[in-house]
Amino acid sequence: MGRAYQNRKDSIAKTAAAKSKVYSKYGRQIYVVAKQGGVDPDANLQLRSLIDNAKKDQVPAHVIEKAIDKAKGGAGEDYSPAMYEGFGPGNCMVMVDALTDNPNRTIGEVRNCFTKTKCKLGAPGSVSHMFDHCAILRFAGDDEDAALETLMMADVDVTDIETDEGFITVFTPHTESHKAKVALQDAFDGIEFEVDEVQYLPQMMTDLTSEEDIAQMEKLLDMLNDCDDVQNVYHNAQW
Repeated sequence: MGRAYQNRKDSIAKTAAAKSKVYSKYGRQIYVVAKQGGVDPDANLQLRSLIDNAKKDQVPAHVIEKAIDKAKGGAGEDYSPAMYEGFGPGNCMVMVDALTDNPNRTIGEVRNCFTKTKCKLGAPGSVSHMFDHCAILRFAGDDEDAALETLMMADVDVTDIETDEGFITVFTPHTESHKAKVALQDAFDGIEFEVDEVQYLPQMMTDLTSEEDIAQMEKLLDMLNDCDDVQNVYHNAQW
């Protein structure tokens, strides 16, 4: 067992400018999910999970309410998801998750990030086959067997499960996210999820060994996260 994963970089934002970007990205995500699946969190499970994560990341209530109210109106921007793939320093693999109302603008901004850091934007499918689209649930506990039995009894397809430092982390296919969460909530009273999100997890890691590669990778991540349309960045680099 033992699957490396990274929390969103946005979750540890400290400066006012960085927090503003986090709020903006959550606002856009909530608006899109509410517009597509309905504004009632009890009926739109994806929206409920997104709101929970926004609250954990200390997004103000008015930002959440404004995005939902905007979706209620039915008008506004027409965002669509976009995924860009490429190769970073040391030939590591990078996936860029975006929401855009102007694909030409967004791909231009993303390509600029890669070009200015001496990296290469790839074709669709060039690296995604080396990532698993997984749901991650992390909660306090140490009885891994009990958690696994609970999920198996609920017919949840568990990809992996691990215990470390008083926490249990469950990995399932992204399509099993809600079923796994409900099964755990029904079995363990008062359970709270430290992590409840869907990510692209690399199947193998790439070590960045030179200072130049590390600096370029950090610059690439900073530039991508500064793009308004970019929601998340996934990669297999470690240093």
